Amino acid sequence: MTKDSNPFGDVTKMIEKFKLPGVDLSAIVEARRKDLEALVAANKAAYESMQALAHKQTEMLTQAMQGIQEAVKEAAASKGGLPDPKKQTELARDAWKKTLADMKDLAEMARKAQADAMAGLTERATQSVQEIKKMMQPK
Repeated sequence: MTKDSNPFGDVTKMIEKFKLPGVDLSAIVEARRKDLEALVAANKAAYESMQALAHKQTEMLTQAMQGIQEAVKEAAASKGGLPDPKKQTELARDAWKKTLADMKDLAEMARKAQADAMAGLTERATQSVQEIKKMMQPK
């Protein structure tokens, strides 16, 4: 973030006018800026994860539709237009396995997204507690 685009610049100047003994107002403003940056980063990570999940679901749907098309073609090409029960059972079993694997992938993507977002927020919360402790120390 550049100095020119700092949304806290005016607020910092305003707060500094109200000097309170023993209180470092610029440190407080800086800490809140860091808090907001952590929230922005967490929201960005969540947004990117939602996009990845949507892409994965689209990919899964495309694969499922291709599988259905192949099954229909095979059924139409089989003897007398009747599907081979053994082949249909195999297709159903493979589709079930694929569905379970896809569900596992989606769940893992969602878990990782939540963990990544929370890691940044947790780190910032820890830093914030340390900053507050430091500010409370007598000078």
